[in-house]
Amino acid sequence: MLPTIALVGRPNVGKSTLFNRLTKSRNALVADFPGLTRDRQYGQGRAGERRFVVIDTGGFEPVAKEGILKEMARQTLQALDEADIVIFLVDGRAGVTPQDARIADLLRKRGRTVYLAVNKTEGMNDARVTAEFYELGIGEPYAISATQGDRVNALLEMALQEKAPIPGAPEVPEDDEPVEPVKLDARGKMVPGGEPGEEGEGVAFAPEPPARTKIAIVGHPNVGKSTLVNSLIGEERVIAFDQPGTTRDSIYLDFVHKGKDYTLIDTAGVRKRGKTTDVIEKFSVIKTLQAIEDANVVVFMIDATQGVSDHDVQLASFIQDAGRALVVCLNKWDAANSEQRKTLNEDCERKLYFVDYAETLVISAKTKQGLDKVMASAAKAHAAAFKKLPTPKLTRVLQDAIVKQQPPRAGVLRPKMRYAHQGGSNPPVVVIHGTSLNKLSATYLRFLERFFHDAFQLQGTPLRLELRTGHNPYVEDEKSGRRKR
Repeated sequence: MLPTIALVGRPNVGKSTLFNRLTKSRNALVADFPGLTRDRQYGQGRAGERRFVVIDTGGFEPVAKEGILKEMARQTLQALDEADIVIFLVDGRAGVTPQDARIADLLRKRGRTVYLAVNKTEGMNDARVTAEFYELGIGEPYAISATQGDRVNALLEMALQEKAPIPGAPEVPEDDEPVEPVKLDARGKMVPGGEPGEEGEGVAFAPEPPARTKIAIVGHPNVGKSTLVNSLIGEERVIAFDQPGTTRDSIYLDFVHKGKDYTLIDTAGVRKRGKTTDVIEKFSVIKTLQAIEDANVVVFMIDATQGVSDHDVQLASFIQDAGRALVVCLNKWDAANSEQRKTLNEDCERKLYFVDYAETLVISAKTKQGLDKVMASAAKAHAAAFKKLPTPKLTRVLQDAIVKQQPPRAGVLRPKMRYAHQGGSNPPVVVIHGTSLNKLSATYLRFLERFFHDAFQLQGTPLRLELRTGHNPYVEDEKSGRRKR
């Protein structure tokens, strides 16, 4: 599960600047609570290979009693409850203020891991500017510049080293043999350990799918997530009602469908009506983001009567970036009039073009219209995400793509793609080997991605490409001096 970092501090210390730098503003999600003048923002960030969720809060005044400052303080406290790591920002040019001291006192009492970041230190002596901030009692202060990016990555690496280990290949037990590197024989078939490959072999890295498939049901409040869960499992395990909002914790429900084990993750379930009075306490974007990361398949629900909102687009972007298999469900189709249906179809085509690999279903969770297709589409998307892609076929498809459309020249050079093999699953990863591959244009890479996607019928899952320039099996063999064909 992704670790969560909360950015806290008094107003105008650079929290939003740091948030924008960490997320590049592409995946920012706003928790749009009615009546609040300052929203928490959620986004996905990356430090090297480590991924995380970051929360930007409003300016924090812990002792605020009323008005805007009280609401901003309330949201900040909520963010602290959700966070694994807290970065407390202060202004290096302004020095320690009474408000900084009050925030530091509160953070010490909350029991969270806190890193003190002294911002706006560009052009200043680090040791001198940070010295006075030791009096806050938070620990060692770290000088950064959110505007310039100075020392931001170093701070993140330190904060994340325990909470977000670097992802890599699965650990190999001591008794097991390591995976052999990919080699090809003269016919273009994989040769593990130098032995000739057979048709159907050649999957370099394709783990088996889990025995139990986890499906996250996501979407904005009141879109019908809990109703869908209840309809799918056939009993009212989650209380559904018309008021927007959710519990802070996602609900995991196990059930069996057509002999296969599933877990539905309801990100909007309400266990008891008595817990539904406070919208802020019920709705937590962070739980949705973590459910997406934890799931194998995401069922993304959109209200057919409301159209595709900016929040829907941002959430779809997060799902795509997470590489999760996806099914889009246009719920409340029975309640939408002809004009709303037309607008929705146009919105999906125009705004959600980047997830066009996903199957789109029209359903009514309330009347159970179209629900038979939801589980079938989810199973299909899950199978595609874990599909094995044999090296011989991948290489043939690559050559077919080159015949159909050669990569454009980059100056005097034309990139040469030699062979491909599978580099991972969920989502499928195709590793392409060749020379000058860094010269391939983004447009051509999209063409290749679509070509592989269609050739292997991977509906429901995104596909990733990795480019590697290294030993070329088609050039002269270093040991024998012979040229391979």
